[in-house]
Amino acid sequence: MAARPKNKPFCFWFGSGDPHRAYEWKSGLNSGMNIKDVQVPACLPDAEEIRTDICDYYWEVQRFDREAGEILKLIEEDGELDSTLVVITGDNGMPFPGCKATLYDGGTRVPLVIRWPERIKGGRIIKDFVSLTDIAPTFLDACGLDILPEMTGRSLMNILSSGKSGQVDPERTFVLTGMETHCTSYPCRAIRTKDYLYIRNFDPNTWDPGTNEYDYNIDPSPSKTYMMEHRDRKGVAPLYNRAFGKRPEEELYDLNKDPGQLNNVAMSPEYATIRRRMAETLVRKLKATKDPRI
Repeated sequence: MAARPKNKPFCFWFGSGDPHRAYEWKSGLNSGMNIKDVQVPACLPDAEEIRTDICDYYWEVQRFDREAGEILKLIEEDGELDSTLVVITGDNGMPFPGCKATLYDGGTRVPLVIRWPERIKGGRIIKDFVSLTDIAPTFLDACGLDILPEMTGRSLMNILSSGKSGQVDPERTFVLTGMETHCTSYPCRAIRTKDYLYIRNFDPNTWDPGTNEYDYNIDPSPSKTYMMEHRDRKGVAPLYNRAFGKRPEEELYDLNKDPGQLNNVAMSPEYATIRRRMAETLVRKLKATKDPRI
């Protein structure tokens, strides 16, 4: 930052190692966190080991927050904070079983904060569905440059400059996500709306039932060890199967009734119309973007 030319536009990228694993065991508790205050996600067993691991995760998140604050202070000291477009985001969900490297919210929903006081009204929470693929066209749009035709992402500038909160763009009612075979032996695609999450697992029968399909792609951790060692316990078994086991060809979750996405209703007759509509929309959008799996 000190070496950049003064009074000229700049781009500064800070890619932190936090909160990637491995963590220092009990670093969160040793910092003063209370294990009883932890809200354990629905996909994880409620156990002391899990809560302690989550505190360690929070400690790393706090360290990133602190370092990001130090960077903002550097820009402020140069008198350019209000004229600088700042974007802070994660790139995947928390590194716990059933979260990172899945298409559930715990794997795909990440923080996104954007600040540019000279152009954007602050203090707002926007509920439009956006993707990280929207960031690059947003930067081009903000600089007054043309968005490349091959980009499937869409600029966020119309939303950011609107001054509105809540749902701003009526067309942004869903988001598409996907995983390829670096995560599983079969690829997956999903569509997420306000009310439902639909996942299509392509050819899941290629999965070898003699292996823990997702074992190698779940970061080593005290939480992972706990779930593997207690996989036969009543409260752990279904969560273990969700994180480590074979998945069906179709998954559908009613987010109003099941925000933790634990109860797959894809084969329930009462959800047949919703499942069909979600599946048709997903396929249509994947065809439009020439997805190789379609």
